This record gives sequence, C-alpha cells and structure tokens, in this order.
Amino acid sequence: MTGEGAGVIGVLIADDQAAVRSALRLVLDAEPDIEVLAEAEDGAQAVRLARERRPAVAVVDLRMPRLDGVAAIRELVGLPEPPTVVALTTFDLDEYLFGALRAGAAGFLLKDSGPVLLLAAVRAAERGRGLLDPQVTRRVISRFATPDPRPATAGLDRLTAREREVLRHVAEGRSNAEIARELWIEEGTVKTHVARVLAKLGLRTRVHAVIYAYEHGFTRREPGLDYHRRR
Repeated sequence: MTGEGAGVIGVLIADDQAAVRSALRLVLDAEPDIEVLAEAEDGAQAVRLARERRPAVAVVDLRMPRLDGVAAIRELVGLPEPPTVVALTTFDLDEYLFGALRAGAAGFLLKDSGPVLLLAAVRAAERGRGLLDPQVTRRVISRFATPDPRPATAGLDRLTAREREVLRHVAEGRSNAEIARELWIEEGTVKTHVARVLAKLGLRTRVHAVIYAYEHGFTRREPGLDYHRRR
C-alpha cells in the first residue's frame, strides 16, 4: 500500500519514544511522495498496525518494549503483505546491525544519520532496494569480506551461469547500469536477472544478496558497497 494518493509511499513508524516518532513524522510528512500512515510505540503494536494499514515501508527502532525491533522485523517481513523495513537505532553495535539485517531489514540507519539519508532510505526501500548508513557500511564489508565456511545452498545451485555472474557483480556493489556495461547486456536484462536471483535464493533485497554471497563464500573479492548511490 502506498497511501491515499497515487505514487505516495505509505510509512509506518515504530519507536518507543514519542519525541523520536514526532521528529520522524515531521521529516517524512513534509515530502509530497511520502505519507506516515501510523505510529507504533512497541514492536507488537507495529506488527498489528502493519497488518491493518499495510504500509509500503516500516521504519523500526531496534530497542522497544513488548517485542524488540529484531523480533518485530522478523514478524513484519513474514506478513502476507510485508512492508520493506528500515531499521533505526541509536546504538552503533554489531549485534543490532547484523541482527536486523539477518531478520530481514532492507536498510539500517543510525538515529543521527539525518533527514536526507532517512528520506533516501525510505524511497530506496519502497523500490525494494537497500540502503546502509555509510557509518556502518565499512563494518559490513569487513564482516563479510572473509566468508564463513558455509556450504552453498540448493538455491545457489539453481542459478544459471549468467545469474551467478550477476550475483557476483551485485556482491561487489555494482549498480545495474555498471553490470550492464560490464556484461554487454541491457540494463533491463540485468534487472530481470537480479529479480530471478532474489527469487531463487529467497531474498528480499540486494543488501540480502550481498550478505548471502559473502556468507557462502561465493566471492572473495573486496566489495564496494555503496548502497546510498545505487539507482
């Protein structure tokens, strides 16, 4: 759902602090293409409101009562009509960053990221893309540059040679346009390949594809993760 007007991105805000919710609403509602549909003060309420209002995007704090942010994200992405989740936290800790991403968040922002990055994250999420705060991007690179010794899953085995090639480029942080130039194919064809890769691997966004690739040792080359500039 995208709100009442055509092309308007419906957003759910979930944070246990009323002042934070008000600040987020002020930034988001000021944009003509974004509408805050609901506010939740805890994780359980966030899941209930997402089920009722069906927002396109949920901005979710990771420290909330009743149901913490990571658990809430896991439930949100499991809904029949799931929102794309942007995780938000004051605490720059790996347990929150990787917990949120593994739970299904498409983006991760610190609360001091600022309004420009918040708006970019919401718009990217509505398009099914991920955005990581530049303050934590390097940590993701460092964490996944040395892959865990996990075997590839059957999903990876189902990828065609071209899809595996596209996944490798995605894991290196390249945009669709860059991949198209590298492989001498149309950008629309790249988008189709990316969509098929995500579907076959059961992933929601490019962020999750990057994590998957590095966790399974699919590529050992240093990635250039720059999600906030991706088109």
